[in-house]
Amino acid sequence: MTTRFTRRAMIALCAAALATPTMTLAQDKITLRMSTPASETDQRSVALAGVFAPAVAGFATYQPHYNASLIAQNSELEAIASGDLEMSIASAQELAQFFPEFSIFATGYVHQDAAHQVAVFNDALMDPFKKTVEDELGVKLLAVMYLGRRHVNLRQSKDDLTVTTPADLAGVNLRMPGTDAWQFLGRALGANPTPMAFTEIYTALQTGSVDGQDNPLPTVVDAKFFEVTKQVVLTSHLVDLNYVAFSKAVWDDLTPDQQATVQQAAVDAAETARIGQLAKEEELVSFLEEKGLDVYEPDLAAFRSHVQQQYVGSEFAASWPEGVLERINALGN
Repeated sequence: MTTRFTRRAMIALCAAALATPTMTLAQDKITLRMSTPASETDQRSVALAGVFAPAVAGFATYQPHYNASLIAQNSELEAIASGDLEMSIASAQELAQFFPEFSIFATGYVHQDAAHQVAVFNDALMDPFKKTVEDELGVKLLAVMYLGRRHVNLRQSKDDLTVTTPADLAGVNLRMPGTDAWQFLGRALGANPTPMAFTEIYTALQTGSVDGQDNPLPTVVDAKFFEVTKQVVLTSHLVDLNYVAFSKAVWDDLTPDQQATVQQAAVDAAETARIGQLAKEEELVSFLEEKGLDVYEPDLAAFRSHVQQQYVGSEFAASWPEGVLERINALGN
């Protein structure tokens, strides 16, 4: 709560300092600076440059800044609030630093897949979340972008350990990121979570210091974890996302037609990125199978039920609005 208050106080001061008449952007071509920690070749970056930029070119110049070269990572929302940035792609984890209720969208098995993310974002249940971000942060959330699914990647062969339900992960030392929230998710999956720096994972898998690790398939390939593991269990325990975040002050100075163009351009770019990322994940399944790994899906209903039961009543769910989890689940398969 202290972090939330401090950041909101800072934003209020910025808003007061900027409380001057704004220029009529409808008559001038504007520059939309996008700051992102992602690389230029990231599916999200490619889609925004290839789809969003041409769509708004009649009245705006899209100016991307990659690898956090303009604004430091996790400072983008504050930069938008203070008028120093027009756009970013913001994670639910980042928004939860301002508004703890957003933590529900960064929780295990809340989102079931990429399509479910879109259904949740477009549902009326999101309206209060979006309104809070607009009213208190000056940021408009235009669309949801699919980031990828995290899976369990193990040293044991499928013959030695086949994972169907959370009970099968009992006693498995699973490397997870070191924060309390990540460690809680590891326990909720049924494993024994082990905190460890990312740079140490490969050697730990190689030596047997841990039995496995969790990451999206692109990371499994990029970090060459497939060289020291024998299976990937497609648990999809976290379907991660970003939101296309846009300055509300800039939005309010656009004409209705321009607003409609920006909105549709963001939705179209998000869809293009989603298709690209899903295709990439599918290709990596084939790649990993060619490398000799078993890649298979467990009983996802059993995992989802077990993990969500662990969250209900926990400190991590304390900020969730009543009934929202049930509404989210109802939009799923």
